[in-house]
Amino acid sequence: MRSSYLFTSESVSEGHPDKVADQISDAIVDLFLGIDPEARIACETLCTTQLVVLAGEIRGKGIYENDQWAPGIPEQIEQAVRETVRKIGYQQAGFHWQTLTFRNKLHGQSEHIAQGVDAAGNKDEGAGDQGIMFGYATDETPELLPATLYYSHKILERMAADRHSGKAPFLEPDTKSQVTLRYEESKPVAATAVVVSTQHAPGYDQGDREAELHNYVKDVIAEVLPAHLLSDETVYHINPTGSFEIGGPDGDAGLTGRKIIVDTYGGAAPHGGGAFSGKDPTKVDRSAAYMARYLAKNIVAAGYATRCTIQLAYAIGVSEPLSLYVDTHRTGTVDDDALENAIHSITKLGKLTPRGIRTHLSLNKPIYAPTAAYGHFGRKAEGDLFPWEKTDLVEDLKAALA
Repeated sequence: MRSSYLFTSESVSEGHPDKVADQISDAIVDLFLGIDPEARIACETLCTTQLVVLAGEIRGKGIYENDQWAPGIPEQIEQAVRETVRKIGYQQAGFHWQTLTFRNKLHGQSEHIAQGVDAAGNKDEGAGDQGIMFGYATDETPELLPATLYYSHKILERMAADRHSGKAPFLEPDTKSQVTLRYEESKPVAATAVVVSTQHAPGYDQGDREAELHNYVKDVIAEVLPAHLLSDETVYHINPTGSFEIGGPDGDAGLTGRKIIVDTYGGAAPHGGGAFSGKDPTKVDRSAAYMARYLAKNIVAAGYATRCTIQLAYAIGVSEPLSLYVDTHRTGTVDDDALENAIHSITKLGKLTPRGIRTHLSLNKPIYAPTAAYGHFGRKAEGDLFPWEKTDLVEDLKAALA
């Protein structure tokens, strides 16, 4: 394991076309779970110039039954789509929440999938798909998220807040960031480069207005990154291509699930490949990835490691996981297999079945729209939101390892 190196992570804003798609898909998840907590949803979104298209499979009481929509649901779907785009801030000629064309191509869930997932008789609810899911935590930041990704997210969150408040009226919704840190002894010690590309109002690519935008971005970076990481040697790349007026879905098509590394750990940990947004929590791509993060975060929070990766694996239609794997990257204070045994022994976790995960983390609620931009992890667990970020398993781990 190297102790000295450069590492980079990127983030993209709520106005990035792929994130627009993710937020629309999760708005539909929330809409349907608010009607039927047991709804089945796999909603994919395509957005491009003045067009949003939904596709996928759904099922739910009061939503879609007997191969037809319940009264009023199609209208609620379109309203949720347009409201999502409005909140992001798109009122441009090439993409406007009021005038875009909307197409709903969602349809009923396959009976063959349903029979594998649904509980029946002595059979418990099975996983909604096969796959491997990873969770990760590191003590680089108080939120136990990799520092490169954490600061990339925070730069864009701050810029979006200034755009919405009117403090930075020259900003438009589509923005990207990237932070490169130098690590010594596996700890971040310096920011060697920061990249920010932001869509902007006309004229902010030349002269005094360009300087105003650049100075604003540097001020945001200085307020977000700890002072000890920045120096005269930090290299800034702000709108390195020059003009960035055409952006969002008008500049590039967006699709659900194309920013899975931004959503998770910025490349600092493995990813199973499955996207989160647009899926109800019976889909282990989402729920088991949340559980893996929850377990890894609690292990680090309990002081059993400074870094932890967890893998879970499932087969479609099968309730119990095929495997649980813990790797503390030689930073652990106890053996990794002891941590695996401890996890299995904590009775309130059940057997890490899809139903057990949904129950323990209270996932059958409309809580997903806030996850769809600025990362699913490293967020504040508040009320019903981000329950997988809680560290309420620490004492149970300690008891199991005593």
